[in-house]
Amino acid sequence: MRSIRIHVDAPLASGSDIVLPAQAGEHVARVLRLEVGAPVVLFSGDDGLEYDATLISVGKREVVASVGAGRAPGNESPLSLTLAQGVARGEKMDLIVQKATELGVARIVPITTERSEVKLDAPRAEKRLAHWRAVAASACEQSGRALVPRIDPAVPLATWLASLGEGGPVRLALLPEGTKRPGELALRDAAILAIGPEGGFGERDRAALASSGFTGLKLGPRILRTETAGLAAIAALQALYGDV
Repeated sequence: MRSIRIHVDAPLASGSDIVLPAQAGEHVARVLRLEVGAPVVLFSGDDGLEYDATLISVGKREVVASVGAGRAPGNESPLSLTLAQGVARGEKMDLIVQKATELGVARIVPITTERSEVKLDAPRAEKRLAHWRAVAASACEQSGRALVPRIDPAVPLATWLASLGEGGPVRLALLPEGTKRPGELALRDAAILAIGPEGGFGERDRAALASSGFTGLKLGPRILRTETAGLAAIAALQALYGDV
């Protein structure tokens, strides 16, 4: 029987009782129709642990679980990948966040670039960030991860590049004219991967990436859409240097 995994945005401790988030509680009570005594698995997404739990109260207004023993699932990739993704339109960005989480990325940085079509004012940016974090948490529920990838607020490419400083993980930018293939990289434990939005990186973007130490990565002879490019690159890097 498949475990019911629930993300709880709060610290968890063995031996404590916790009220499930409203949406999760409603799903448990009304959709799954679980009863008192049913087992579930809870995780906060911060400490990499998941906890066996038992429902002790199932009501119309709240569902309460008793938290049991915690454990580390041991399914985080040995390759810590940061995905810097040009903000894509509509549901494309949701798809990218969801699948990148399933593929094991450690961090996602939404970036705006020279050719970005999506414009985010402060209120909309905050709303989208909360939405993307919820998408990632849901993807962790499905995929068995207990560590929700960090998702940063959207920032201009130049601002993000300036924050990187010197050194650090290998820096890669997926470009049609890239000179390196995934199998030629010899990655160890971490990498940063930059993906352009619809239309790709502009000339100023390319120059900024190059001056910040990014190597052009090439997957093949075909031009990929932004919602395909990053996921294909992540899968290739995970297959070669991670755990896929």
